[in-house]
Amino acid sequence: MPTQLDPSSPLYSEMRDLSRRTFDHALAECSIMRAMRRCVELSGDHLRIGSDIYDLQSFAAINVISIGKAGHSLAQSLTEIADRGLYGIISCPRAPAAQVFGFRYFIGGHPLPNQDSFRAAEAILRLLGNSTPGELTIFLISGGASAIAEKPISPEITLQDVIATYEALVHSGAPISEINSIRKHLSAVKGGRMAQAAAPSYQLSILVSDVPENTLDALASGPTMPDTSTADDCYAIVDKYRLLPHFPASVRQVFERHQLRETPKPGASVFDHSRYLTILSNATAVKAAVERIRSSP
Repeated sequence: MPTQLDPSSPLYSEMRDLSRRTFDHALAECSIMRAMRRCVELSGDHLRIGSDIYDLQSFAAINVISIGKAGHSLAQSLTEIADRGLYGIISCPRAPAAQVFGFRYFIGGHPLPNQDSFRAAEAILRLLGNSTPGELTIFLISGGASAIAEKPISPEITLQDVIATYEALVHSGAPISEINSIRKHLSAVKGGRMAQAAAPSYQLSILVSDVPENTLDALASGPTMPDTSTADDCYAIVDKYRLLPHFPASVRQVFERHQLRETPKPGASVFDHSRYLTILSNATAVKAAVERIRSSP
């Protein structure tokens, strides 16, 4: 059995202090601005993001789409580093004390979408619909974006229908991977469809991840990433968990009539000019904690 330390012993106090210092250090290393500064740097007209360098003068326009719980913080951090008149759209769950200049804000719902979630997705698709090969689209994606920016594939599916569908999926007992497969195929912005709307521009996705390292397409239901799930998978999942009676009529009809359209898959041309960079994840905290402990006397 493990030995329990005496709370009054010097070793206990030392271990407690080390744990606190380690936690504080890991937390500080996980700040949005610190993570952004580790990976993004502007030198003249050249913007380095990760290992890629972008000549800003070579693009006719640079559009920024920032969605998720860190939507405001990510856009604010990027514009402070690359102060080049960036503009775009931010959808986040709370209104900030001060908005980032040049950005249109939407206050999307979380964990369930709201009307602004729909308005945000509509505005994003309108902006991306005008993309050209000479433009750069920067996506800033963080957890919660699945609900914070949403648009169903059918105009017959209302906000209340989407909420009812989300609730049915969450209470179905299905794992998140299967839930996201259905969410992606019912959405006009998930499962790579945002990237599809942005083609043929150059695309860069900067990610703050709250999902396991090997499942990044699950972050925000992968709006800019290839989708490996299929419509047939969705029909099978619905049958497996007997979900059809729990869906609202508009969604139930989509499945009954087999009207799901396929999402963009790996190898699709819409991803030919897409790059991805995770600047913050659980691994960041673990790495910082390990470094702190190793450097402690």
